[in-house]
Amino acid sequence: MGRLLWVVQKPVYFLGRQWNGVDIASVFTLTAIHLLALLAPFYFTWSAFWLAVALYYVTGVGVTLSFHRNLAHKSFKLPKWLEYFFAYCAVHSLQGSPLEWVSSHRSHHQFTDTLSDPHTPLKGFWFSHIGWIFDFRKRFGSYDGRLFNVADMKKQSYYKFLHYTYPYHCIACGVVLYRIGEMPYLVWALAVRTVFFLHVTFSINSICHIWGNQVWDTGDLSKNNWLFGLLAHGEGWHNNHHAFEYSARQGFEWWQIDITWYLIRFLEIFGLATDVKLPTELQKNRKALSNKASSMEQEGRFETKVK
Repeated sequence: MGRLLWVVQKPVYFLGRQWNGVDIASVFTLTAIHLLALLAPFYFTWSAFWLAVALYYVTGVGVTLSFHRNLAHKSFKLPKWLEYFFAYCAVHSLQGSPLEWVSSHRSHHQFTDTLSDPHTPLKGFWFSHIGWIFDFRKRFGSYDGRLFNVADMKKQSYYKFLHYTYPYHCIACGVVLYRIGEMPYLVWALAVRTVFFLHVTFSINSICHIWGNQVWDTGDLSKNNWLFGLLAHGEGWHNNHHAFEYSARQGFEWWQIDITWYLIRFLEIFGLATDVKLPTELQKNRKALSNKASSMEQEGRFETKVK
């Protein structure tokens, strides 16, 4: 499994490249939020810490449930008011607009672990982790030029509105936090919480394509990583996800903790989540047999070479 070869193509990050306004704003924003997070030891309070934890789950599950499983993969349906609510929670993760996030993720699945993958590991760990943020917009010539695969969402005025205004919602959140709890709330509930979940999400793109277990032969480098299964609300079962992209559940085993799935299941019980897509046992068995056949074929080729 994971038969792709590592061919690292070094990208140009800073010097010797053209910059556009959005790339510059991205560098400034990420630098500022990281610098603010460094003040954490000087502004620690328990109330700020627990608020940061609460918002970590609210905004984080917003990303995993809304941006990822609901909007990018259409793994289930929600009433529009609830769909929009979770999308708005996700906006406060500072990971881009719904259109932006879903577009890059759909491209990732279309071109997984190739040079056309937005955060391909073939350009090195740094690029797949965070470097792609400063490059992805430029590749398409304009801020909107790359949104070629989210026509279904661009028809909805709500998502178009968030696309052009999402930074202001994050700024407004920061203002409110400062007014309520001054610097401790701003540093912990905004900066620390945001930076931590940014790197957890980025690690799905980088670490979960390098380290972990590959249960399914998906023809790419995706791995299951238990640590990020916990930190990313179930997203760390990344090989499971690449094997069954449409599945609303990513932690297939009872011990594979998947907080996002538990919430989807809760919503389903109360009739709020409908058309919930899951792989059947037959589909998983067929995939397992395919894995076995592929493994035997590889072993046969190896034995032939040895002889």
